[in-house]
Amino acid sequence: MNAMFIDVQVDAAVAADTALAKKLTEVCPVNIFAQEKDGLDECVLCELCIQAAPAGSVRVIKLYEQ
Repeated sequence: MNAMFIDVQVDAAVAADTALAKKLTEVCPVNIFAQEKDGLDECVLCELCIQAAPAGSVRVIKLYEQ
């Protein structure tokens, strides 16, 4: 069972932008934007991805508050 407490949503236009996708991968301290599916960590709510992307295009949703 995968216990995820945070959901990170990225607009399709951002995900399709190679340069911006690379930037998100580089700024994330826990590799949630890594291309591999194994060994990914949970988001630590640092908001570096939100700051690196166009306003409103990356959303961090705390699932435990829903």
